[in-house]
Amino acid sequence: MAEMAYEHLRDALLLLDIRPGEPLKDDAIARRLDVGRTPVREALKRLEGERLVVTYPRRGTFAAAIDMTDLGQISEVRRQLEPLAAASAARRASAAERAGLAGLAARVGGLDVASLDAAELMRHDVAVHRGVYRASGNPHLEDVLVRLDNLATRIWCLVLDRLPALGGHVGEHVDLLHAVVEGRDDDAAELALHHVVAFERAVRDVL
Repeated sequence: MAEMAYEHLRDALLLLDIRPGEPLKDDAIARRLDVGRTPVREALKRLEGERLVVTYPRRGTFAAAIDMTDLGQISEVRRQLEPLAAASAARRASAAERAGLAGLAARVGGLDVASLDAAELMRHDVAVHRGVYRASGNPHLEDVLVRLDNLATRIWCLVLDRLPALGGHVGEHVDLLHAVVEGRDDDAAELALHHVVAFERAVRDVL
């Protein structure tokens, strides 16, 4: 129940279905998800550790604010670690993981981006990142990058309405996934780096 509550709240926070600064009442969330308050409190504690929510004494728990000045620091770390994860995945991914990533590449490549809303496109974006991180075979690297990608996704979603080429950004993942599946570690690293740099540039261009 705690994992279910965590995943529901995490996704809502990432896609800004829960807006920055919005209060999070554990009893209301528990009723909405039809779970007890204890699993919700466990989920909120976990999300606080990931900087997605913040708790103030005597005030309660709120969705964390989005500070655009964090963009540079987040990107600085991702520029180093995203290529490492992609190259590691290209070298270490199991046959089953490669098959899963190949299937994901086919789904992303076949998207009719004009018919999908931004939230659905972002779900595909998140799925690609999670798949590559998991295939890297390094759970510590995966954990750090998931947390950073969560924060980056919230920044991205904040400016979605001003981004003209979101479908193209998500579509870039197809070449990255193919490089990982085919074991081309240098290409995978280069494509991952390009993706992070393009993300930061796109956000800065609309600020």
